[in-house]
Amino acid sequence: MARIIGVLLAVAALGACSAIKLAYNNLPAVSYWRLDAYLDFNGAQTPKVRDELEQLLAWHRQNELPRIASLLQEAQALAPGEVTPAQVCAMSDRIRERLLAVTERAEPAGTELALSLSEAQLLQLERKYAKNNAAFRKGWLDRTPAQVQQKRYDRFLERAEDFYGQLTDEQRGLLKQQVAQSVFDPLLADAEHRRRQQEALVLLRGFVASKPLPAEARAALHGYIQRVAEPQPGPWRDQQQALVQEGCGNTAALHNSTTASQRAQAVRRLQAYQDDLRQLVAQR
Repeated sequence: MARIIGVLLAVAALGACSAIKLAYNNLPAVSYWRLDAYLDFNGAQTPKVRDELEQLLAWHRQNELPRIASLLQEAQALAPGEVTPAQVCAMSDRIRERLLAVTERAEPAGTELALSLSEAQLLQLERKYAKNNAAFRKGWLDRTPAQVQQKRYDRFLERAEDFYGQLTDEQRGLLKQQVAQSVFDPLLADAEHRRRQQEALVLLRGFVASKPLPAEARAALHGYIQRVAEPQPGPWRDQQQALVQEGCGNTAALHNSTTASQRAQAVRRLQAYQDDLRQLVAQR
């Protein structure tokens, strides 16, 4: 659910403001459907998971949406002028804090679910991981470097033009240059995905075998989440940190290349997102 909320927070990636309200109100159903594809819930787990997801959304609507609206308001105040990479990174860090808050809130329910899983469900999880890995390979690893760059450029262009309107030839050239110079390495991403998957499977199989106390299980689950959020020193952490700095610099450079009319479009877009979020808060 935190990942799906993360998509909503990346509002520039959405094609229309109304998509926020539609997607948000359907988060429990979508989250259940995605989780069920990984774990194939049994009859006892299904109502519990659905109820926990509904409660998580109610908490998020009341406590987190106003914070996100405030972040959007701050971004709107910055949009008419030029921005620095440091300002972009500061905003990114605050969004990340909001995602981690969702994860922390979900930990007790996640722990209870993890302790109820069977070996058959972990086999389903393993199969789902393998399917995801195959899709990642097809989408990224089986492509040439030029094809990977084109795929990333197309995504960034779509998001930028949704936010600012049509980009100029010069701005598109800047975007292409940014993608060409990126440190992104899909091989490292694939290796990290697989490492996380194996660590999760070992952790959950340990729960099945030893039946730890809930407090012990939650501590172990929390440790895993923290290792995902803050990777250990090594190539993956180095790339993640480099990508963050790269993204902040690229975002600032593209924004600073925009015209007054493009920035006015960004201001309107951010205002529309705020209006949508406030309507969602009022629906509780």
